[in-house]
Amino acid sequence: MERLKRRQDFVAAARALYAAMPGMVVQMRARGDDAPPRVGFTATKKIGNAVVRNRVKRRLRELARSGLAPQARPGHDYVLIGRQPTFTRAFPDLEKDLSAALKRLHRTAHLPADKGTP
Repeated sequence: MERLKRRQDFVAAARALYAAMPGMVVQMRARGDDAPPRVGFTATKKIGNAVVRNRVKRRLRELARSGLAPQARPGHDYVLIGRQPTFTRAFPDLEKDLSAALKRLHRTAHLPADKGTP
């Protein structure tokens, strides 16, 4: 999957649908094209120092590789935002969180809605 790197892509995803789970927050934005899906990762300073943030991002990257890639839809951007529990949560639980978030987002993506978890 391609990576999101520009700030404007992250800002656009922040205005789209999101699903908050115990281990992470997943944002999804439909771009309106048929290009391959893209993914971005965020870990704020609130969750810890640089060591913690980097470990959280490594865990999110592995989740995206193993769990997001098969379920991602073409023409969509996904942003995985790390939370405090992402650092210590068991990896199978993170995989369940990601799967549940994607199901929720894909189920409600066709409905016109404001920003927020449906």
